[in-house]
Amino acid sequence: MNANPAIRPIALAVVRRGDAILVFEGWDETKQQTFYRPLGGGIEFGEPAADAVRRELREELGVELYNVELLGVLENIFTAFGRPGHEIVFVFTADVVDAAIYTAEDLGVVLDEGTPVVWQPLTRFDGEAILYPTGLLDLLRA
Repeated sequence: MNANPAIRPIALAVVRRGDAILVFEGWDETKQQTFYRPLGGGIEFGEPAADAVRRELREELGVELYNVELLGVLENIFTAFGRPGHEIVFVFTADVVDAAIYTAEDLGVVLDEGTPVVWQPLTRFDGEAILYPTGLLDLLRA
């Protein structure tokens, strides 16, 4: 366990295609569990959350965002990959500048990690698949 745990601020982009959202597919070896999460990541010191989400999508998928709007903020206390975590999650809705992403079925992988990027219908998260962070599905349906 980390002797000096810290709360990590992150920014995630919810990009929609009809009833589906753009997510990466992850695998937690310790839980033997597949999960999905919108793309995004850490906010750097002094960086506004909206700028962070734009930078993260540029780094992770090589895309530019527009219509970036704050949807809400979630507190996420969890265990992943055998380690405890605590995040403050800024959730943004956004659109991708390159419209080709909305018709693409093969979206490749997160550039800095290699995890697959896919479209998933929100209905999949009604018990069939896991969407992180906890509370995101309720926020998207509110």
